[in-house]
Amino acid sequence: MWSVLLVEDEVFVRESVREIISWEELGFMVIGESGNGTEALELITRDKPDLVLADIVMPGLNGIELLKQTRQAGLNTKFIMLTCMGEFEYVRQAMEYGASNYILKLSMSVGSLRDTLRKVSAELSAGSHRNVALLEADGIPAVVAASAEAPDTANPGPGGAFPEDEVKNPPLSGFGSLSGPVVSHPEISKIIEYIGEHYDRDITVKSMSRYVMMGENYISALFKKKTGHTLIHYLHGVRMEKAAVFLRETDLPVHEVGHRVGFPSDNYFIKIFKRWTGCTPSQYRHREE
Repeated sequence: MWSVLLVEDEVFVRESVREIISWEELGFMVIGESGNGTEALELITRDKPDLVLADIVMPGLNGIELLKQTRQAGLNTKFIMLTCMGEFEYVRQAMEYGASNYILKLSMSVGSLRDTLRKVSAELSAGSHRNVALLEADGIPAVVAASAEAPDTANPGPGGAFPEDEVKNPPLSGFGSLSGPVVSHPEISKIIEYIGEHYDRDITVKSMSRYVMMGENYISALFKKKTGHTLIHYLHGVRMEKAAVFLRETDLPVHEVGHRVGFPSDNYFIKIFKRWTGCTPSQYRHREE
């Protein structure tokens, strides 16, 4: 059994977390509870739990400081942060200090908590402790991850501006070079698979970070490290590959092709296609005939 400490100043929330999960069924045992960070640090130092579920904002030490001081004490305890909607700057800091994950208290469900606990259990069983210092273990300095977030949109910015990596990317000589790269990281593989199957949907860095239950900055930096492309740049590449197939093999109008590969704006689809191929969709179609 993996030992767990619950740290939450709101008694109702703490009791709810304790009661909604069949801890032993998932291989965990709650060994203690605390309502403030100062007391929690004493318990962590004394009992050395495998996992701490900690609220970010609470009396005494807040959750970030609790995590920080736990690391400074040389303890590799895993942390899952409990947070409210407006605390994402704190979440970013927690991920930099090596938190495994975060869960929104207002939308917390049995399913999301169970999935997170299974993931932590698997990592503990493997003996990797990879998520204890998740960014550093994957070779991504925390300061890099904090600034490496890709533009969280697949659509142009104000005035039709393009993400910087799109503007500087030279036209590709062919399609398929971005499709389905082989990576060793399970979460990145999961994102790549999702994009391959749902490229026509509204996909953002934020939606993918929630899909794999990890921080946005961390996922941005890790995706770039593992694939060589930002997430949005990769998404556009997949969409361009699919668009090329439609243009070669069907008589669908250009605007319909753009819509089918996830671009609600005809003009934006045409501009992105031209930046990737050096020609408009219509020119590409005629060239391939």
